[in-house]
Amino acid sequence: MASPRLETYCCPNRDAATQLVMNFQPEVFCGVCIGSASISLILTILQLLPKKGQSPRKMPKASSSSTILLLISICDILGGLGMIFRSSVWLGFPGFIANISVANRTDVWPSTFCVGSAMWIQLLYSAGFWWLFCYAVDSYLVVRRSAGLSTIVLYHMMTWGLAVMLCVEGIALLYYPSLSSCENGLEHAIPHYITTYVPLLLVLVANPILFRRTVSAVASLLKGRQGIYTENERRLGTEIQMRFFKIMLVFVICWSSNIINETLLFYLEMQPDINEMPLKNIRSAALITWIIMGVLNPMQGFLFTLAFYGWTGWRVDLKWQKREIPWESMSSSTVGENAYPSPVNYQSNIHDSKKISTTDSQQTDEAISMLSEGNTSSDERLTRSSPIYQGW
Repeated sequence: MASPRLETYCCPNRDAATQLVMNFQPEVFCGVCIGSASISLILTILQLLPKKGQSPRKMPKASSSSTILLLISICDILGGLGMIFRSSVWLGFPGFIANISVANRTDVWPSTFCVGSAMWIQLLYSAGFWWLFCYAVDSYLVVRRSAGLSTIVLYHMMTWGLAVMLCVEGIALLYYPSLSSCENGLEHAIPHYITTYVPLLLVLVANPILFRRTVSAVASLLKGRQGIYTENERRLGTEIQMRFFKIMLVFVICWSSNIINETLLFYLEMQPDINEMPLKNIRSAALITWIIMGVLNPMQGFLFTLAFYGWTGWRVDLKWQKREIPWESMSSSTVGENAYPSPVNYQSNIHDSKKISTTDSQQTDEAISMLSEGNTSSDERLTRSSPIYQGW
């Protein structure tokens, strides 16, 4: 799982709270991490692969939102691989990890592996947090018609730049002036924990606000498209709202245990002796949430694909051919292929005002379809209710 305690454990003079959780059934904990990360990794890849039964059609141009969703899944996959590798080494070579001590300063490889694997996991999940924040921003901008594929470059710069900067800064402050002298005081540890949890807390606070404003903007778009708010529009707006709710629900389920665990461990660090009897329940709660983190953190990848695309099925099509993949918008494909005749092709006397109205409606349909990508029923309803389908 992803926790700043992983980097803290690399300090030979680690604090008592970190020692408590890291030494609690390490074989069981590593086994839980490997099992959870492996299951999530397999199911996530299964979700993203093309499925049998999908009719081959022209590949639509990817939107920025679909690209961001794919990048979030890639970050989860790579982070899960880091967890599997790290936990496998800890299980297979317990003596290798035991060499991280104050007395043993000649062998630098155990500390190098400890720091490197912890940074890999932390960096990938931190980047996933930033991409999730960018998805909320992009969803709002798409509805406001202020975003597109060109903005993905800015998202890359912000996401990877901030993720690397905060990760390196937190590690540098934690291990300053050397690995053997870290954790000598809270001035080393607190900045590291802040840089780790800033993107997580940003998603928890900012994303619900952005999602709520996006849903309100979607309702206004749907009402203004034809001047009425039909049952189809109402259902589509509800499904987009439910999609955002599922995303935040998965995020809260997977990471709330981290916040609870960190709060409990910080409280224990403030105590003169964490082994006192009055603190028994707090120690037990910290250990329980520690194991829960090992289960839920790696499962984020698979649960996010369920929130993004729904269950895509077991029937994988491994044949390499142009095929519409789950994260692409079906309705944008329909518009791009002119599946239904445009009134411009059959009515030469159409007025300029109606052309402008049709163009605006197409832009609205494309903006809405980006928010409902992967949802076939929503895209079909959107196509049926569009002016193009109705043949103005």
